[in-house]
Amino acid sequence: MADELDLLRRANPVPADDARFHDRPLDQHAERRLNRLLHGGRPRRLRRWVLSVGTAAAVGVTVLTLLLSGSATAPAVAAPRPLEIESGSTPVPLGRIADRAAADRSQRLRQGTHVQTWSLSMTSGPDARRAVTVPEERVIRWQPDGSHTELVVATDPRRPGRPVITGADPVPRSVEDGHVLSRRTFPPSWSDAPPQATPPHDTARLRAYLDELDRTGPLGTSTLLDAVSELLDNWTLGSQENAALVRLLADAKGLRPAGAVTDRLGRPGQAYVYEDSAHAVRRMLILNPMTGAVLGLEDTVTKDDPQDGVRSGDVMSYRAWMR
Repeated sequence: MADELDLLRRANPVPADDARFHDRPLDQHAERRLNRLLHGGRPRRLRRWVLSVGTAAAVGVTVLTLLLSGSATAPAVAAPRPLEIESGSTPVPLGRIADRAAADRSQRLRQGTHVQTWSLSMTSGPDARRAVTVPEERVIRWQPDGSHTELVVATDPRRPGRPVITGADPVPRSVEDGHVLSRRTFPPSWSDAPPQATPPHDTARLRAYLDELDRTGPLGTSTLLDAVSELLDNWTLGSQENAALVRLLADAKGLRPAGAVTDRLGRPGQAYVYEDSAHAVRRMLILNPMTGAVLGLEDTVTKDDPQDGVRSGDVMSYRAWMR
């Protein structure tokens, strides 16, 4: 036991003086470091911990990922291929999307979210295997009294990307083509801090809101994308908020327009790419070209890492937000 404790102290994937990991879940890069430390050459499935809107105001994190080792779990789906930019398409500057979003009046801000997610479940060590998780779909709806419901479904691996949950009722009795992982109702709760606080539709105030969400100092492009992801996991933005967010993204260094793309739910979008060389990840943000709404965010590995069983071109994770 003493040797193991000494090993942990020396490796320490989350040092106490590193502000990046204060009061928030580990990102995928920290998970990889922690997984490498804990499991070494003994590959195991890695649970992915996700901050939910219910626990954000309460105790923190809940496990929402299926482990694929049991006979009762849904079968694994092969890792998806990276989204491809349409050949010959014309990239649209973010400023132009922001102008279109500002002219749009079709969408209203709503607390709650409808999102489909997938993430690579990595093992570590010289014999690392390429394990994957199944896609999940989550619907969170808030009620006027401050209570909210949350439904989490493992989507049909034979139809990856296909939305399963439809209709206004966030907690149906049964869900077609999906396995219900959890169905919960939370009592009333309120907070004046992000992400539960109402997001502003002024660009400067929205930047401060996202900065408070991130809590790691000045927002860089990668941390800005992380904060946007957390925002959209809690809120469905309206037209004004979309316009403010796109204007904020237009100032992000290194986020370049890449061209037209069809997202994982079959929706036409415009892709904006950021090369995160520090973590060997290519981050693709997908926007609705007419309303400026964020449709998705995809992270793809750009460098082979045999230690974690990943290769350049592997999709590390994606998120697809719906209304």
